[in-house]
Amino acid sequence: MRAAGILPEDAPDPRAGWAEKLKLMPVPVMGLVPQSSLEDTDSVGLTYGMDDRGYSEMTASITYTLWRNPDDRSDPVNLADLDEKTRRSIEEVPPWPRPPWLIEQVERLRYPQLWEAVRTTWHRTPSERSSVQWLLADHVNHILMNQYRRNLWPGSMPWDQHESPITGRMVNSRARTIINGIEVPGAEVDTDPFVYGIGAQLATGGVMTAVLPRSELKSIQVQFTTRANTLQRP
Repeated sequence: MRAAGILPEDAPDPRAGWAEKLKLMPVPVMGLVPQSSLEDTDSVGLTYGMDDRGYSEMTASITYTLWRNPDDRSDPVNLADLDEKTRRSIEEVPPWPRPPWLIEQVERLRYPQLWEAVRTTWHRTPSERSSVQWLLADHVNHILMNQYRRNLWPGSMPWDQHESPITGRMVNSRARTIINGIEVPGAEVDTDPFVYGIGAQLATGGVMTAVLPRSELKSIQVQFTTRANTLQRP
């Protein structure tokens, strides 16, 4: 008898299901251009809204593993700065067998993750909420309030309510970015001390936004391309 909450050793890899869900997107999903410092491990998320006509909006989010020294992955410079609780949770091996994909995901927590770094968002009906400026500010705030809360509000509790640090008025609408090798008009948030945000309207009708840690920009080529389905696992 298996205890509740424990995955069996042969539990299927959820990434296959995530990849299938991405096919629901009415527009191509975007990602950062392939580069040795970033690893796309199919850590994706898909959120959506529905009404009586079907899907009204969708957002696909891509997470990457960052390699500061991709030529030597054993280099300690590649390790994330973890607190003691997180480090213990990684190092403690349970007495029951785990699926290989789960072991891989736990081990990957040792390294920096660019959490939900690139979003592709589609709205069926255009509105203020579907503009590049609104979506970029929303993405930046999402990352700041989930990844940098302690930096923004030292001593506050996770459930404390705070105003969004970035508004649409802080978005520079005269930026440029490169998508599929072509320079296009974009928008950016380049004033925050913790993250850099960039976004653009896609020719396909969606919007691409990206939010990246400012401290890691030197390791990242900030250009974008249509994302291939990288899942090549059984």
